[in-house]
Amino acid sequence: MENQFTKDVNKTENKGNFLALIPICVFLVVYFGINVFSESFNILSVVVAFLIAVLVACLQNRKVSFDDKLSIMAEGLADKNITTMILIFLTAGVFAGILGRDSAGAVANLLLKFIPARFSVVVIFIVACFVSTAMGTSCGTIVFLSPIAVSVSSATGISLPLFIGTVIGGAMFGDNLSFISDTTIAATSTQNCNMRDKFKENFFIALPAALVTIAILFIIALTQKNVADYTPDKINLWLIIPYVLVLIGGILGVNVFIVLIGGILSAFIVKVCLGTGVFEIFTSMGAGANDMFEVIIVTVLVSILSALMRKDGGFDAILYGIRKIFKGKAGGSLGVATLVSLMDIATANNTVAIVMAGPIAKNISEEYGITNTKTASILDIFGSVIQGILPYGAQMLAAIEASGLTAFNIIPFIFYPYLLAISAIVAMFIPSKKK
Repeated sequence: MENQFTKDVNKTENKGNFLALIPICVFLVVYFGINVFSESFNILSVVVAFLIAVLVACLQNRKVSFDDKLSIMAEGLADKNITTMILIFLTAGVFAGILGRDSAGAVANLLLKFIPARFSVVVIFIVACFVSTAMGTSCGTIVFLSPIAVSVSSATGISLPLFIGTVIGGAMFGDNLSFISDTTIAATSTQNCNMRDKFKENFFIALPAALVTIAILFIIALTQKNVADYTPDKINLWLIIPYVLVLIGGILGVNVFIVLIGGILSAFIVKVCLGTGVFEIFTSMGAGANDMFEVIIVTVLVSILSALMRKDGGFDAILYGIRKIFKGKAGGSLGVATLVSLMDIATANNTVAIVMAGPIAKNISEEYGITNTKTASILDIFGSVIQGILPYGAQMLAAIEASGLTAFNIIPFIFYPYLLAISAIVAMFIPSKKK
């Protein structure tokens, strides 16, 4: 016997227009094809690939004039979520730019000073989790902590692939939990939900995976033999203050702009007090903001592309396909996870994948009765899971450059993303408390 939800779906079933998805297919073929053919994901910019896709979308549906299409694109940008996303991207970039590498090293050295060298890999994971959550950047965490991991591995004799895999795993922990991570900003903005609510939803999925990872690393540490001592560099506790303030502010639910502005001011004051020149700090702030340029332009292009595809029935076509394959709320959640995972595999950028999948995921959540916080959590989690183990992703490439290892050396030791995926799939079958 059909329930009321199924009856309502069948009454309003709309197959949509699969031809409206041609622009996104063009993007995937152009971006993925050229970069794979060149054996590098740095040849063609994702911005150029999206621009080509937008041009293709403009050439479709001749019944709509170009001026009307411009109006449709403008409507796609006229959304406070897009404005909010761009402003948070910029302020988060400035915050990360001021702190740089020294602050991450201070956190690592603080813990390594008091923990036996045998358990240094456990320490590195915890530090990576903290730094990535406080800074909101997985790539930055890997760049900052990998040299420390290499030094500790060399001094103690503990496996370097284990250290680097652990750094990546910890970096991905904060990538989908941090209040100022670009993926969190994208996920919550596209689903129109509160960051604090999404954090709660996400935390109870990520925490079990992190604890099991720590347990595995602890067991490995106990089996290590002939571990040499490691003497950390000089510790500067002042550099940790901005991290702690941002982390506490986010957990308390303080407005993200206030949290970031407070973090920027505290980082500025700390750097000045430690003797860093004011002009040097301003340069770092500009560099941090510039690092967000690409993701901001991509956000704009994806917004106008999504508006055109939605108008032409592309989103309805995707929803129709998902309804045929996935059933029930758990099935809808798996559909969202599959969607963002495929986007991430194609683009090698989980923020871009979330921005692309976000509008479609919102329609799926409404169709299947999934809460917006749960949908945002799924988008962020599976974007991070895939990004953390992708051989050609920016995170893996940064780790390879810092360590001299290959992706095949590192991938078997990235425990956290695999455990996070398992935890998330289990959570999909647990009903949400809120409607």
